[in-house]
Amino acid sequence: MEERPEQLQKRFLELAERAYQNGTYVFTPFLGIQEQSVFYKMEKMLPPVPWEASGGMNGCERRMVRFGSEGLCGYEQPFPIACIAVRPRSAKFAEPLTHRDFLGALMGLGIERDTLGDIVVRECEAYVFCEERIAPFLTETLNEVRRTHVRCAIAEAPPEGALCAHVWNLSRGESLALFRAGRVFLNGRLCESGAAAPREGDLLSVRGYGRFVYRGVLGITKKGKYNALTEVYR
Repeated sequence: MEERPEQLQKRFLELAERAYQNGTYVFTPFLGIQEQSVFYKMEKMLPPVPWEASGGMNGCERRMVRFGSEGLCGYEQPFPIACIAVRPRSAKFAEPLTHRDFLGALMGLGIERDTLGDIVVRECEAYVFCEERIAPFLTETLNEVRRTHVRCAIAEAPPEGALCAHVWNLSRGESLALFRAGRVFLNGRLCESGAAAPREGDLLSVRGYGRFVYRGVLGITKKGKYNALTEVYR
């Protein structure tokens, strides 16, 4: 059962206070964009402890928050995130697999959703971000996705996604309706204004459509329109 916003706020306060009082790093589990939105809204309520968010690579939607810094703790501690490559044992006989297929196989192992970050699918293989502590378990026990036999190994981050100039073919009215419906998030924060100007490297997530990273403006057309470059995660 999902936690209510007030429960999430209490949990974030407890973790931040522990890091601040003990001078140690404290990490949240992986947070979805709704949970991140709750966190960002209560940011000013936190004790004066440095924090940072990461999902394992740029562009990740599900991210951990790390409370603490080298200045506070006296040492540097990376995020406890591992990346696992899941590949078919025989590419010749592998069936097309989706994000849902990989997630279903992982959840079938009995693990909690908040121990998993993003799952980046590339044709028949996937890159799974997870808590470092469960990586050995996943590499040893995940051996089948749907009817495809797979092998798992600790890997580096997946290759970059495809680049394109247009993300979704929507009218201005349809786009504004998404903002008004609370379905647009900018770097994990709920974005309620269609006039918000993204900066290079910003991650935009739209419920029901997907997510992309804004990479900047390539130029301006003769009609005065901007050519923007985005990196789409599929």
